[in-house]
Amino acid sequence: QVQLVESGGGLVQAGGSLRLSCAASERTFSTYYIGWFRQAPGKERELIAAFSRSVSRPYYTESVKGRFTISRDNTKNTMYLQMNNLKPEDTAVYYCAATYYYSDFVNRGYADYWGQGTQVTVSS
Repeated sequence: QVQLVESGGGLVQAGGSLRLSCAASERTFSTYYIGWFRQAPGKERELIAAFSRSVSRPYYTESVKGRFTISRDNTKNTMYLQMNNLKPEDTAVYYCAATYYYSDFVNRGYADYWGQGTQVTVSS
């Protein structure tokens, strides 16, 4: 059973930074593709960052490129999302997720496992 637990959300002013963490159960990173989604009020959940087969070149959605950085520590079974220069439009519930098939992430917004989500609120 895969478990994903996010932490690190909160309230921050525009231009500020937050770092989200996702603690995963063992072997998750070696078995699944992992990434971060977010869902803003009234909007569909969207993939914002993920590790593809090339860990050195992660995927980022256009709106967060240059501001967000995905990383992971395999020794701690933890994935991170460093978010800099936050904007009010980044306000959303952020989820970490894991999937067998990378195409499910990118093409369908689907994951086999989801965390419970953590709220990020950016004030203007």
